[in-house]
Amino acid sequence: MVDVLTDVLAAARVGGAIFARSEARAPWGLHFAGSRLAAFHVVSHGTCWLRLDATNARPGGEPVRLRAGDVVFLAQGTGHVLSDGPATPAVEFAALARHEEEGGPAAGVRAGGTGPATGLVCGAYAFDADGPHPFLKSLPELIHLPAESLSSGGTLGATVRLLCGEVEARDPGAQAVVDRLVDVLLIYVLREWLGRQEEGCPGWFGGLRDPQVAGALSLIHGSPGRRWTIASLGAAVGLSRAAFARRFGALVGEPPMSYLARWRMTLAARALREREDPLGVIAQQVGYDSEFAFAKAFKRLHGEAPGRYRIRNRRGESRNEAGAAARTAE
Repeated sequence: MVDVLTDVLAAARVGGAIFARSEARAPWGLHFAGSRLAAFHVVSHGTCWLRLDATNARPGGEPVRLRAGDVVFLAQGTGHVLSDGPATPAVEFAALARHEEEGGPAAGVRAGGTGPATGLVCGAYAFDADGPHPFLKSLPELIHLPAESLSSGGTLGATVRLLCGEVEARDPGAQAVVDRLVDVLLIYVLREWLGRQEEGCPGWFGGLRDPQVAGALSLIHGSPGRRWTIASLGAAVGLSRAAFARRFGALVGEPPMSYLARWRMTLAARALREREDPLGVIAQQVGYDSEFAFAKAFKRLHGEAPGRYRIRNRRGESRNEAGAAARTAE
């Protein structure tokens, strides 16, 4: 069976980057503005507090205490503050960030006064913003994985220690190692969070834990160009057409055919960014006999024709938004 989560991350994620190695001394506060990027922070040493920005939809919520080794992941890119105290005023992170020209992921951001020190490794993941996969919507606004809850011999804890070590040491080859650890970190964070959920957790991740829906997702991801119907997918996983459509929609959050169409366009966008194949070839690969029908479907989801999308991305106008965030913070 296809590893659906790996497949989604490979196709929907545009890139990931460390954009700051921070050293802050009390009193200090850093505000990270909201964006389309999924942000993460690792506390390398010391302690701090995290509080989410208040929005029209909800108040900011209670501050969360973070300790050395903790990992936080903000899938929706919600604006937030990291600080030495729950109510310490914050300055804009972007105004302080500075980056090296070469030799490491970040030169380091220093903030605050002369009190106790806290070290942070901060970064972000960019996803295909024009057609976001429902897995992002299935995640909570904030995932907090405390260091003490991670197994001492577990993969996430080990990855956190390696990442902090590489960022701090900045030895030869550190950038290549950090890039790969950042990729691995995302998978381990999602795996750790999923493993802590009750059976029947809502959203796309709930679908991964349901045998019939997971089977259908695997079929769609394994053969996206096949002429699937609700009836054929339901039959393949042992459900009637109506029962399958109801179960899939309840867990994934959209009808099976809508999910299939979205996934095809996600794959098409990736092909347009990364390959030189003619549009007709890409259209056939994602299940369209007609290049015209493919272009119409692509524009409906992404807001522009596939040819324009390819040109814009090849010019770098929307390539690796995570890296762009790092540069604009200078």
